[in-house]
Amino acid sequence: MPKVEIITARGHENIRATHRTTFEITKDKEISKTADCIIGVKASKGLADISNEVKNKIKKSKKIKIEIKLPEYGLTETVMACGSTELKLTHPSDIVVRKSTFICDRTLAIKADKAARDLNREMISLLSDPKTELLFVILPIDG
Repeated sequence: MPKVEIITARGHENIRATHRTTFEITKDKEISKTADCIIGVKASKGLADISNEVKNKIKKSKKIKIEIKLPEYGLTETVMACGSTELKLTHPSDIVVRKSTFICDRTLAIKADKAARDLNREMISLLSDPKTELLFVILPIDG
């Protein structure tokens, strides 16, 4: 069974999740209403904190499954994306998933099948409450 990385994050009153090409979780505690790609704050890890084993699998993976879970509500959203040997995976506070092929130190995965605006709207509504806990599960499938 491949190694899985599980990151916890929280909701925030300014979460809107309307971005059309990305979604993100961040260690930051506060975000503005213009941060339209963010789906979780106070993340337990940034990209730099992910285990080297998982980072190596992400770089080799043609497919990465990302599960966004709200365990308290029994909701799960699954996103499929791709890894790349070009990924840096070094940002200390942010984790960004992109529909595009753009890569920077904040990029976890590219060619995702969903962006913030495509995610379950009930889930996003619940994430506008700071008490809501989010689990962000990274599962490299073939790395």
